[in-house]
Formats: sequence, structure tokens, C-alpha cells
Amino acid sequence: MDWLNAENVVAVGTAVLGIIASGVMVWYERRVPRRKRIGYRVQMDNPIGDDVRSGRPNRRLGLFDEAPGMDNATLVLLRIENDGSQGIARDDYTGPERHGLTAVFTDRTIRGVSVTQPTDTDHLMDHFTADRGFGYADNTLRIPRVPLNPREHFKLLVLLSGGDVGHGIRLYGGIRDGEVHPNRSATPDDTPPLFSRAARTISILLTVCVITLATMVVVGDDAPPPIGCERGTLTLTGSTAFAPVMREVARKYERDCEGAHLTVDPHGSTAGIRELTAAGVKSTKGSPPVVALSDGPKPAGLEELRENRVAVSVFALVVNDDIRLKNLTTADVRRLYLGQIRNWRELDGPNLPVILVSRDANSGTRQVFQRRVLGRGEIANSSVDCLHKDDPAASVVRCELDSTDQVLAAVAATPGAIGYSELNVAERAKGLHPLTLDGDPPSVDAIENGTSDYPYREIEYAYTYGRPPADSLASSFLTYLTRGNGQDVIRTHGHLPCWTSEGLRLCAREDDSP
Repeated sequence: MDWLNAENVVAVGTAVLGIIASGVMVWYERRVPRRKRIGYRVQMDNPIGDDVRSGRPNRRLGLFDEAPGMDNATLVLLRIENDGSQGIARDDYTGPERHGLTAVFTDRTIRGVSVTQPTDTDHLMDHFTADRGFGYADNTLRIPRVPLNPREHFKLLVLLSGGDVGHGIRLYGGIRDGEVHPNRSATPDDTPPLFSRAARTISILLTVCVITLATMVVVGDDAPPPIGCERGTLTLTGSTAFAPVMREVARKYERDCEGAHLTVDPHGSTAGIRELTAAGVKSTKGSPPVVALSDGPKPAGLEELRENRVAVSVFALVVNDDIRLKNLTTADVRRLYLGQIRNWRELDGPNLPVILVSRDANSGTRQVFQRRVLGRGEIANSSVDCLHKDDPAASVVRCELDSTDQVLAAVAATPGAIGYSELNVAERAKGLHPLTLDGDPPSVDAIENGTSDYPYREIEYAYTYGRPPADSLASSFLTYLTRGNGQDVIRTHGHLPCWTSEGLRLCAREDDSP
């Protein structure tokens, strides 16, 4: 069975183990830590007499050697602690006697007891009095009803005689809704482990499973390609403003789909439409392997071109940073591009001549600007170098450049210059800044949320000549671009994908706009 592979087995096993572990931990949280628990452990059991039956001879001086009954004496350090999650009060001890707990030292006789406790629990000493049941007889030690907060403890150093090291030591007593139990033996200053051995084992197993699964996913190189991948070659042409998106999506598709080779060759929206049309006319095998991106709809009369709405693109007017203006009215922009405003001081700007840096006639960015903002075409070109008038009769300097990058570089380098560009590219450029129009900012988020009527925006279209076959690379790539991983790339480059819920509405509305 295809699903019964190593990755799936590890994944399912990890999930099952996680469910079981979760159930165990829920039971543990509900049943164990909430109980009142007193734990005890023997932290020392050493001979101090000259009887060497324990196999550990010793040397003595002073009272250890002279006091009667010390020839078989032993010292025991007994730690008693609250290792539950709830405090224990005096009334929680349920025995009928005055004392709360009883310690029995098998085959030995108690000769003396000393009580110790941490420095921050001096209040516990007040409970170790005879009238509260503290005392001993023979091999039995009576321990008072000592209230203990969680993690508090005290220790009893007991001097014994008449028995061997290691003889049984047991503590018992009644605790309401709880228990008295032995803990693991430890050195005097150890504390009980935070997690039980079972909990540590489960955590280690889960960690190993997760690391194993992650390693298999990372190093695995035999994963099948995404559904819909096709082999072959495909040329992507058209819009220079949308070219950064196309380059990144093309790289991702080639990485995800073995055997696909995509060439991104943008020359402007109009030039791309012409290239696609020419390739379609020449093709003898149906739709050619060419996709043209256009900033806005195709020209009239090209019925054979099939459209795919890709994204809403936002453009921006940009000015050199020497021009401190932040906003222009649409009326001011139209006067600028009619050559009616020659100096920026006429708009309360600096004393600098107006220089119009435009795109060539093939540019979709220019066509959107003319259609959405100017409502007409731009005035004639008057300069080659964007600095000097080639036509002395022209009212202002106006030049045309071949790409978005060239426009932005010229505006940034030329005092008094104004141009236009795709928004996301303009925001990253140095030496210039975008303008708001009629107070509306060039913002994808504001347009998406319906809080801005910013006009300089348009649908980005992907055109094919006729309908490409469903199993073609062109069809597969367009699906990848508009409905697959390409949507994330589109958004990261500052565009709004048409196939999102809000994008569908905006793309339909923009198509109906003038």
C-alpha cells in the first residue's frame, strides 16, 4: 500500500504515542499530584560502633568509644517531605493518637533523636514537643502532626543500637485523601526528580519520533511532485512591473516540478501581447508555449487571446526627494502631464523645473496611468537624456524609458523629476518617494479593506493564445500561479491575488471600471 511508508508509520506512531501519553498525563494530573502525599527516604544508615557485621569497620574516639551500648550503635538520617501538590494541615492526619506518623526501626532500639529542617522552615520546630506526641520507645518513633506546604520537609537524625545497618525502616500513618509512601533513596541534599521515570521515558520517545520524522522529511529526495506538474518549456513575457513576481514563481515551479523549464523575458505589456499573438499565428500545434502578462486588459480586436485574472496591482507616482510634496490632486497631475505646470513652485514646491520621466508606448504601467489617472494620453516626448529639451518649443522636459528600473533610477538622480512605477518596487527605491492622490494612499491593504479610492491600480492579466490543453505546461503553470503557491509570492510582492475572497470581488469590480 502506498501510504504504508516509513514517514507515515513514524507519523502515525508518533500521533498514537502522543494520544496515549496525553491520556496518561491527564490521569496523572487528576489522580496523583492532586492527592496529599507524604514521602520519606533514608538518606543515611551508618554504623558508629565497633561491631563490624555490616562489613564496614570504623575508628572511634571519645564518647563513641566510652559510652555504654555504643558497640553496635548506628546513625540513621530520615527525610520526611510533602511531595504532593497540596498542603497538609494538622487535621489531615487521621490517626487516633496525638501524633501523626510512626517510624519503626526493625531490630533496633532508639537511643536519641535530633530534628533538623531548612533555614526557611524554622516554624516547624514548634511542633516537635512532647505534648504534641513527639517521643520514642524501644524501636518506635512518634512524629507529631506537622503541617507541611508542598515541597517542605524536615529531617530526623536517629541514634540507634542493637541492630545491623540496613535493617528495615518503615514510616506509616493516615492522611486524609492521601498516602504515606517511601521515596527513592538519595544523598542528603537531593530533591525528588521533577518528572517520574515514566514521564521522562515518554518524553524521550516522543522527542526521538519527532526528530526522526523531521529528518526523514528534510533529507528525503524522492517525494512526488505537486499534483498538476508538467514537463516542457514555457516563455513568460510582457509586463516589466510584474516581472519580479514571474521570476520568483518560475523558480519555485521549476524546483517543485522536475523537467519544467521556464524563461522570463519581459518587454512591456503591449510588446508581450504582440509577441504572444505572433507566436499564436505561426503555431501549427495549437496554443504556443507562451504566456503574456499585461498591466490591464488586452487591446480590442484580439479575440483569440484568452485571459486569466492574476492580481490587483497598485502603482504609484514618484518624485525626487528634493520635492517635499507628499500629495497631489488628480487635477494637478493632469496639468503636470499636459505641460501646463513648468516649475514645482507653482504647486508650493521647490524652485525646480518639472521633468516628466515616462515609460515607452509598450508599457502597461503607462497605459494604466493614462486610463485611470490622466483620462487621456501623455504629451509628446521632448528629451532623450531626461535633462535637456530636444524640442525648444516644448513646455517641459519629457523623456521615455524602457523599464520600471530605468524610470526609478532617473527620477532618483534628477532634481525636479516625477515618474510612475509599480508600488512595491517604488517603495524600496532610494532617492524618491511615492505620492498620495487626492489624499488616498497607494496601499494594497487600504484598497483591500475598502478604505481607499486610490485610482492608480489595475488588474494584472495573464494571456494565452487560445485555450492551452489541460495537460500542458502553460495550463499547469497558470494554475500554480493563480491558485497554488504563486498566490503567496504575489502577496509578498505587494499585489492582491484575484483568487482570494476579497480579490475575487476587487478583480471583478476593477474590470468594470473605466
